[in-house]
Amino acid sequence: MFNPKIKIKMTNKERKDLAKWAIDFAQKKGATEVAASISNSRAVEIEVREQKVDKIKESTQNGLYLQIYRDNKYSGHSTNNLNKKELEKFISEAVEATKYLSADEFRALPDPELYPSGDYSDLQLKDDSYSKVDPEKRLAIAMEIERLARAQSDQIISATGGYSDDYSESVRVHSNGFMGERISTSFWAGAEVTVKDGDARPEGYFWGGARHFAEMPSPEELAQKAASDALERVGQTKIESGKYDMLVENRSVGRLLYMFVGPMSARALQQKSSYLEGMLNQPIASPLLTITDDPTIPKGFGSRHYDNEGLKAEKRVMIEKGILKQYYVDNYYGKKLGIAANGGSPSNVIFELGERDKEAMVKSIKNGILVTSFNGGNSNGTTGDFSFGVSGFLIRNGEISKPVNEMNISGNAKEFWQLLSEVGNDPYAYSSLKCPTMLFTGIDFSGI
Repeated sequence: MFNPKIKIKMTNKERKDLAKWAIDFAQKKGATEVAASISNSRAVEIEVREQKVDKIKESTQNGLYLQIYRDNKYSGHSTNNLNKKELEKFISEAVEATKYLSADEFRALPDPELYPSGDYSDLQLKDDSYSKVDPEKRLAIAMEIERLARAQSDQIISATGGYSDDYSESVRVHSNGFMGERISTSFWAGAEVTVKDGDARPEGYFWGGARHFAEMPSPEELAQKAASDALERVGQTKIESGKYDMLVENRSVGRLLYMFVGPMSARALQQKSSYLEGMLNQPIASPLLTITDDPTIPKGFGSRHYDNEGLKAEKRVMIEKGILKQYYVDNYYGKKLGIAANGGSPSNVIFELGERDKEAMVKSIKNGILVTSFNGGNSNGTTGDFSFGVSGFLIRNGEISKPVNEMNISGNAKEFWQLLSEVGNDPYAYSSLKCPTMLFTGIDFSGI
C-alpha cells in the first residue's frame, strides 16, 4: 500500500530546469514559442464494505506536456518519459510534426502583461502534515465511517465507507517569460448507503473534504448525513404535475449554475453557441443573484495564482445583481474575439448571501418542492433550453410532507433565473462552487 515517506523523484526546482531545457531544445529545432508543464501527482482511494476492504487504489502520475507554436501553427504533446535522451527525440518529432499543420494567426502564447508578477501570497493549499497520514489511518477512517453509517438504522442493507487523498506538484514555464509552480493536497471521505423500502432500494450519500487533513469533517458527521440522505428517501413517489415553489438544496445548486458557465465562455461566444452572446451589462437573472469568481481564498478548492494558460488569477464579479458583467475569456478565443483574456474557467464561485438557511426557508413555503438531486437531463447552451429530472421532498404549509422522485422540470434559462426569489445564507462547504440554498417561485413540475 501507499508509503507517504517515499521521496518524490524530482523537486519543483528540478522540474523548472528540465522545462527550460525542453523549451530551449524545442526552439533550437524550429519552434517559435513553447510552453512546458511538468507535474507529479499521487492519489490514494480506499473503500470499505461490511468492515472488509473492498478497494485500495494507489496511482502516481509523472509527465511533461509540451505546447509547440511554430509560425502560428500549434500542437500539444505529452509524455511520461522524462529522460533527456528520450526527450530529445520526442521534442524533435513534435516540432517537426507541427510544421505540417495549418497556420492560425491567433495561435500564440499570452501577452506577458497578463502573467502574475511572481510574488505569490500563501494560499495554504498544501498540508505539510500529509506525510504523517499513514496507511493505517486512512483505512481506519474508511472503516469507522462504514461502521457508523450501518449503525444508523436497521433499514440500512448496505453501506460503503470511503477515503481518498492526493498530493500534487507542478511547474509551468513559457518561452516568453512566465514561470510558475504549484503544490497542493486534498483529503476526502464519505459514505454511500442503501436502504430497504419494500421492493425499492433508495440510495443516499455524503462526502466532505478539505485541503488540510485536520479540517476534514468527522466520521460521525459523514456517516450520519449519508445515512439520513438514504433514509429520508423511503416512500418516494411521484406527485401531481403543477406549479410549485422550488427550493434547491445548496449541494445541488451547482447543476443549475452550469447553465451559465458554458455559455459564459469565450469559446461558446466565438462559435455562436451561447445564449448569452451580446448580453454583457444586460440582465440575465434576478437582481438577487450576484456571483464573484475569487481564486484568492486560502485553502479554497479552486484557489490558484494562475490558470492553465499562465494567466494571472484575480478576483472578479461575474454577475452583479442579475447583470452579466464579464465572460470567462481564455487566451486563444479572446484573441479571436478581440477581448482581453481574463481566465477561461471558474475558480472559487462565491455568492452574495441572504439571511436565512434551508430550514427557515422551508417554513415559509406553502406549496413547494425541496430539490435535493438532479437525475439526468440536459441544458442547451445555445438556446438556454433545459430539462432535468429531480427528486426531493414535497413541502406543505411550511413542513416537509413526503419524499418525491421521478419529477421533471423544463424551461429556458433566460426566464428561469428571473424566478429566483431568495438566496440562502448557507453556502456548500465541500466544493469550489460555494452555492447556497436557492428558492425559485412558480416552477412547472411534471409528474403524474
